[in-house]
Amino acid sequence: MISTTDQFPPTSKPSESVNGVTVRLAGDSGDGMQLLGSQLTNTSALSGNDVATFPDFPAEIRAPRGTRAGVSGFQVQFSAEEIFTPGDGLDALIAMNPAALVTNIEDLKPGGILIVNSDSFAEKDLKLAKLDTNPLDSDKLESYRLIQVPMSKLTRTAVEETKISTKLADRCKNFFAMGLVFWLYGRDVEPTLRFIEAKFRGKEDVSNANRLALKAGWNYGETTEDFASTYQVPAAQLEPGTYRNIMGNQALALGLVAASKLSDKKLFLGSYPITPASDVLHELSKFKRFGVRTFQAEDEIAAVCSAIGAAFGGSMAVTTSSGPGIALKGEGIGLGLILELPFIVIDIQRGGPSTGLPTKTEQSDLLMVMHGRNGESPLPIISASSPADCFAVAIEAWRIATKFMTPVIILSDGYIANGAEPWKMPAVEELPSIEIGHPVADGTPFEPYRRNDDLARPWAVPGTPGLMHRVGGLEKEDGSGNVSYDPQNHQHMVKTRAQKVQNVANVIDDLEVDGAESGLLVLSWGGTLGACRTAARMCAQQGKSVGHAHLRWLNPFPKNLGEILDRYDQVLIPELNTGQLRLLIKSEFSVNVEGFNKVQGKPFAVSEVTEKINSMLT
Repeated sequence: MISTTDQFPPTSKPSESVNGVTVRLAGDSGDGMQLLGSQLTNTSALSGNDVATFPDFPAEIRAPRGTRAGVSGFQVQFSAEEIFTPGDGLDALIAMNPAALVTNIEDLKPGGILIVNSDSFAEKDLKLAKLDTNPLDSDKLESYRLIQVPMSKLTRTAVEETKISTKLADRCKNFFAMGLVFWLYGRDVEPTLRFIEAKFRGKEDVSNANRLALKAGWNYGETTEDFASTYQVPAAQLEPGTYRNIMGNQALALGLVAASKLSDKKLFLGSYPITPASDVLHELSKFKRFGVRTFQAEDEIAAVCSAIGAAFGGSMAVTTSSGPGIALKGEGIGLGLILELPFIVIDIQRGGPSTGLPTKTEQSDLLMVMHGRNGESPLPIISASSPADCFAVAIEAWRIATKFMTPVIILSDGYIANGAEPWKMPAVEELPSIEIGHPVADGTPFEPYRRNDDLARPWAVPGTPGLMHRVGGLEKEDGSGNVSYDPQNHQHMVKTRAQKVQNVANVIDDLEVDGAESGLLVLSWGGTLGACRTAARMCAQQGKSVGHAHLRWLNPFPKNLGEILDRYDQVLIPELNTGQLRLLIKSEFSVNVEGFNKVQGKPFAVSEVTEKINSMLT
């Protein structure tokens, strides 16, 4: 509901009801677009809309101002219906400078609203954006509802009474833009006013300036003749419960903390900062009151080795990184595998190779986590499908790690990690328990590799009387754990460790199909869920025989995957890589598989997947 305070009165203009809106905010990396997007997301979630976001950061820490490389964007879709993606075409684009305009304009729908800060289109701004002419003076923008707003000038005027410097005044223009967008889409300003009060407590001049800028943007929308109406998006019919807006890395951190409590284990994170995984470290460092211990190691190898030490000591151990760091952790992960210790390895994938596209998304680490270690070293691999799903994935990974005494790899990606959506907070009693039993001396010689029905060895806590044992990277004799160079024993141990991973399939859910049971199957994994599910459902609504299945476990595959694949004439696998899951599927199943691959640092648009489905059905 629109705020009814004196400063932000209800609009007197007509209001048009729409089912959903997709807005992208783009500007220089110092223009506060991520803050603006976060506030728009939060207030939309509080309004009861279903929300999905896609933040887009520049790769350079301090990219040159005004350049195309320095553009920072934040896309939000808020809807009265259930949504799975942050949207395809844009209903509105807010561009704070020429570089932001030219790098984003192609995604704006014809007739879409284009709001620009006209004060930032001076000759030097055009030069920085590598433009010879001012696009605002050309006919290239005729197909859009172009609204030129002198934001810098209006913001300076609005905050003049605070006596802050021009530099600080210019920083407030994102709040001017925020006020205008909030007015245009009927967003409540109260949450943002509370944010300003908390964020700038002790800096009354800055706090007041941001409030004034927000008010000025709101009033500009109300008084200008450029807008004939506002737009209202009704609340979505979400499942009843308590919701919060959550990002993927936040959900991972909360899931890890929950898993530690469900298993009555102290949580230890050994990590080295790397984009886009660093926020898991940042989030977990806030939970010391729950017994969480975070260690920022000097490098990736030290990080994974510290996690191995924590696991050996009987704690819940985790290490986090992105693709380059996972490569460095490879030998350590292999050590954890041969030790058969439970810990979690989290890979927040990004564009590669090497540094590649550090702030852009990709799904290109699947083959690395499957086969990127020396020797025969299979591990369970689970992938998150959305920001909120990260919470459940963390709990599931720890359950499997402790049940089967093995490291487990979690795959997320930059799109999931930085994206946000409403998350229905579960009741504590709804969460699955994780029972862990440590052996105690029973008077017989302790065999550290004596296995149960799952082929898991016992997890003996060091210092337990009568359970002295040693571990190491050399091959063990099964049962005793003694170093063994016997060829037959090595083959037996390799097969045993591999079979243990395959046994995970006995305790994970079967794969489910959404839609048709024959015809064409869209098979997805990771962050492609939203685009694939939406596209498949759209095609099914048009009477086409299209089903969709989403893989959560990538190693092992669900036990019924082969049976499902056999039911379809065609299988389409969209991936943000050059065909890694497709390669794995074709190596294991005799099925007609076609890939749809994209490595542009951007997630799939629904329209892209829909077009591919239709091309296969013609």
